[in-house]
Parts: sequence; C-alpha cells; structure tokens
Amino acid sequence: MKLQRVVVGLSGGVDSAVSAHLLKQQGHEVVGIFMKNWEDDDDSEHCLSNEDFVDAAAVADVLGIEIEHVNFAADYKDRVFAEFLREYQAGRTPNPDVLCNAEIKFKAFLDHAMRLGAQKIATGHYARVRETGGSFQLLKGLDPLKDQSYFLHRLNQAQLAKTLFPVGELPKTEVRRIAADIGLPNATKRDSTGICFIGERPFREFLNRYLQHTPGPIEDDRGRTIGEHVGLSFYTLGQRKGIGIGGLKPQGTARGAARGGADHAPWFVARKQMATNTLVVVQGHGHPWLQSSRLSADDASWVSGHAPAPGRLGAKTRYRQADASGDLDVGSSAAFALRFDAPQWAVTPGQSAVLYDGEVCLGGGVIAAAA
Repeated sequence: MKLQRVVVGLSGGVDSAVSAHLLKQQGHEVVGIFMKNWEDDDDSEHCLSNEDFVDAAAVADVLGIEIEHVNFAADYKDRVFAEFLREYQAGRTPNPDVLCNAEIKFKAFLDHAMRLGAQKIATGHYARVRETGGSFQLLKGLDPLKDQSYFLHRLNQAQLAKTLFPVGELPKTEVRRIAADIGLPNATKRDSTGICFIGERPFREFLNRYLQHTPGPIEDDRGRTIGEHVGLSFYTLGQRKGIGIGGLKPQGTARGAARGGADHAPWFVARKQMATNTLVVVQGHGHPWLQSSRLSADDASWVSGHAPAPGRLGAKTRYRQADASGDLDVGSSAAFALRFDAPQWAVTPGQSAVLYDGEVCLGGGVIAAAA
C-alpha cells in the first residue's frame, strides 16, 4: 500500500485507537481528529464528550500523533438531529447512526480531513472496502458479531475511495489484545451505546424535550381499550418494555384455558395508528401482527451508484439480525420492494432495509411500509 497522510476519527474508544496504531505501524502519516457533535446539554451525566476527548488525547499521546478537536455540532443538528425528530414526530422510528455516518463522519469529517491535506480518512468501524475494476465495494467486517456495514450502507463511491477501515479484518478480541499489548489507556473501555454522538440517556425523557406529544388510547387486537399511551412518538414496533400495561385478567376460566394462558403473555407494540392517535398492542412474541413477509422502501442509496438487478438477495431490516433471503423488486433507483422467504419480525417504518450479496453490502433504503 502506498504510504499516505491519513486522518483518523478518534472517538475515545478502543476501535478507532487501534485503527490509528495499525496505520502508523504500516508507515502512514497519521493525524487524529476528535469530533464534537452535540452540546445542548454538555454538562449532563449522559453526554460524555469531554471524557471521550481526554481518552482520545491520551491515545494520541501514547501513539505519538497529533490530535485536533473539531466541532460539528451545527452540522449534526441541521443534518441529523432535525431529521431524527421529524421522523419520530411522523410516527416512524429512524436510525440516527445511518444518517450520522452519511452526513457527519463521511461528509463533514471527510471534507475537513481533505482540507488538512489527507489522502484518506479512517474510522474504527468493523467493515471493509475492496477495490475491483476501478470501483469500490463495501464488505461486511470479518467479525460477524461486530459487523457494522448495516450502518454504512449509504456510503457512495467517492466516500469509499477515500476511506480505510483498519479493524474490519480483525475480531474484536484481537483489537482489545492489541490495545492492551501497546499500553493504550482505553484498552478495556466499554463500547459506546445510545444515540450517535448524544450518548446513553433515558430515551423517553430525552425525546420529551423536543417532541410534541398527545396521549391516546392503547387498544388490543380485538379493539378493546386497555390503557393510555403518552404519545405515539415514544413507541416503536416490537417494543415490549415501557408500554405501561400489565397482562389482562382472564374473563372466565373457560376462555382463559382456551387461550392457553395467553392473557398473561407479554404485550408488544404492533401498530401505530396516527389518524386516530391509537397504539395497538398484541400478546405474544409470535403474534401474526408482528410478522411481515413484504416491505417497501424508499430514499434508497446504492453503493455502486445504481440499483442492483431484481432477483434473490439477502437483507437485514435491523442491525445484528442474520441476512434474510428474499426477492428484490426495484421500482426505481430510489425505491424497492422485498418479499421474504420467511416472515420477518417487527419490520419497522423508518428503519433501514439493507441488501447484501453474500459479504458485499449493496446499499438499502428507508422502510416505508410492511405487510
């Protein structure tokens, strides 16, 4: 590999730290950038950007590389968070990590790195890039438990041409081993979770600051009102915890026996009826209303720059699920439909349907509807 000036997004976590180490070990000129993207409540216990910057700076010190602190908070609020809120207000469940990667890490950050004279950028994502015939493919990370190609499916050819994923070839256990061997101060730091760049926090309480909400009825699959919700934006399909209702008591021994104790099965959110402000819940993980054999998606983005041919592909409708096989029908370059071989659980509008041909991530779109 030609030696290059590579700007690494140092998050304070172990994956980006080891990425920077591997690149320096290969002989590249490595510069670190720490991205600050949220400052609405920077003093809160949930947003730990100051602590993360201290960790990132400590890593840079150990590795002997420069680090720059860059504030993209305005870009994040305009390009990611505003869309995040619009989707929730409309009753959908967005995936902020997908938008965050497309708009901040591989757009605002990439542009800034290029202004610093970088030939490439690098992040700690578990994915791979392969150049073939002058074009670039996005591949799954080799660690199946950590593969993050799902969150990167909106990257385009220009972005992939300038991107390196140094830990994409490694299992997470090896990344932690390397970090410990070279004495990185964050070798055992736990992985970050929560909203991209905002962090872990009580989600309903957080959304409550930004979204209008109107309480309404909770109905079961027979149309019986069994409770009251706090606002449809605060629920997602398949949700089990935090609905605020217990099991219904059986109305008569015979009926309870006939349902095989279903009255005590857990409740799941199955539908959100925006027109009537009604939350519909069902009992049991296997309820038919939680199963979908088809979906339609729009706002599609294709890694190659064009939609794949209709036919058999694998797809994920949520992170960490196994690829589900099915048939792709492309309506246009920006819309497609999928018909699955086996019903998929809690397919959720607003989430991403991401398509795969084996280890190659082809792109995907935003789920519009499922049936």
